[in-house]
Amino acid sequence: MAIRVLGVDNSLFGVGDFDEARAFYEGKLGLPVKFAVEAMGIVGYRLGGEEAGLFLRVQASIAPTPARETPRVWLEVADARQAAEHLAQLGIAPLREPFEINTGWVVEFADPWGNVIGLTDYVSDPLKARPQS
Repeated sequence: MAIRVLGVDNSLFGVGDFDEARAFYEGKLGLPVKFAVEAMGIVGYRLGGEEAGLFLRVQASIAPTPARETPRVWLEVADARQAAEHLAQLGIAPLREPFEINTGWVVEFADPWGNVIGLTDYVSDPLKARPQS
C-alpha cells in the first residue's frame, strides 16, 4: 500500500535568533502570526487561507549564512516578479533573477540563516492557480 499525500501540512525552518527571525518573516515578508511560543523559541505563520503554515524554531547551532543547500518551500503569490521587486525595496536580494517555469514565474531568496523561500505564480496557467480573494 502506497502512502497517499493529501497536501502540505507544515514546513519547519531552523533559525538562529527568535527576534531577528520574527522581524524578517513578519516585518519584511508580512506573514501573519498563527501562534508563538516564545519560551520554546517557536513561531508559526499562516500561509494564505489554508491550515498549513510555516513554523520557525530556534536552533542555537544555526548561524546567519548565505543560502545553503536546504529544503525549499515555495509559496504561491499572484505575481512573483512584482513580489521580487517589493522585496528588493526592502533590501532582500533574490538568489537569482526571477525565472520562468511552465506555469509562470519563480523567485527565490534566503532568510538570514540560509533557508530558501520561493515565491511562484501561475500567470501562464491561471486555471491551476488558487482563488484570489
